[in-house]
Amino acid sequence: MAKTKPGRKDLDSYTIKGTNKVVRPGDCVLMRPSDSDKPPYVAKVEKIEADHRNNVKVRVRWYYRPEESIGGRRQFHGVKELFLSDHYDVQSAHTIEGKCIVHTFKNYTKLENVGAEDYFCRFEYKAATGGFTPDRVAVYCKCEMPYNPDDLMVQCEGCKDWFHPSCMGMTIEEAKKLDHFLCSDCSSDDDTKRSLNSFPVSPAAEEKVEPKRRKR
Repeated sequence: MAKTKPGRKDLDSYTIKGTNKVVRPGDCVLMRPSDSDKPPYVAKVEKIEADHRNNVKVRVRWYYRPEESIGGRRQFHGVKELFLSDHYDVQSAHTIEGKCIVHTFKNYTKLENVGAEDYFCRFEYKAATGGFTPDRVAVYCKCEMPYNPDDLMVQCEGCKDWFHPSCMGMTIEEAKKLDHFLCSDCSSDDDTKRSLNSFPVSPAAEEKVEPKRRKR
């Protein structure tokens, strides 16, 4: 009878090659893409294990960038926005290039300075269907779009809604100088309420697409 191979052992941590940065389960990491022209992949480390030859592997849950999703990048997606997908893989730990932080949307909007390692996530994403959780989000401004943290918005002191300066006929410079702001509805005492208060974020496409395996 053939001998069974020695089992793998779970590791508490892994030190990124050539650095003193330590990765533990639960951390978010940047992983080297097969195409050097592309930005690094972002993943959440679920598990770290070594085989009998001490080859270290990591089980990861991928984050997708908006342009990698079925619906593509849309106007309200932030530059540093990611979707936490249901796509898992096992990868060599050697493909980890560095660590990063994926903030909640709320915490990201409170950052005074956004660093290269800072990202945010407000949606979970189903890779096979293109569906999002939550599938609807609050909208703002006359344009009724979800909030993009990269865009400056001003708050109306009347209705407390937020508005893009361009939608109000202002430049960003003019908006930054404002001490007080009333939107056109509030300044004209127009009590008409907008009937829409949410925005569908899942694409209409019904066809199922299998998640692409990320090769290195």
